Amino acid sequence: KTGTFDFLGFTHYVSESRNGKFRVKRKTSRKKLQKKSREIHAQIKKERHKEISVQVKKLNEILVGYYHYYGLTDNSRSIGLFYREVEKTLYKWLNRRSQKKSYTWEGFREMMKQHPLAKPKIYVSIYA
Repeated sequence: KTGTFDFLGFTHYVSESRNGKFRVKRKTSRKKLQKKSREIHAQIKKERHKEISVQVKKLNEILVGYYHYYGLTDNSRSIGLFYREVEKTLYKWLNRRSQKKSYTWEGFREMMKQHPLAKPKIYVSIYA
């Protein structure tokens, strides 16, 4: 297997396409994914006392910007992982606000229907 390299926030690697040919694929660099996850964690922690609608609006701005940059062909797994990380972090910090009124995952999902987070989306198809 050939090596990989990081450039512009992506890890570039060689893999097979669906039709069996070799091509360069891209996924979010591990360092950038961890850094952005820490930033999201700090953002949610900083604004944990605000209303949920305000928090989700700010998170959606960050998420959409992230998806626009990292939403490339072959990177859906990484942006999906980032989305789940944001969701888990928000769940954790909302549950820390009160011991009596904490969410179960079912209750959290119901609340998220009223205040949805931006879903991951591939914005750029490199090979189309």
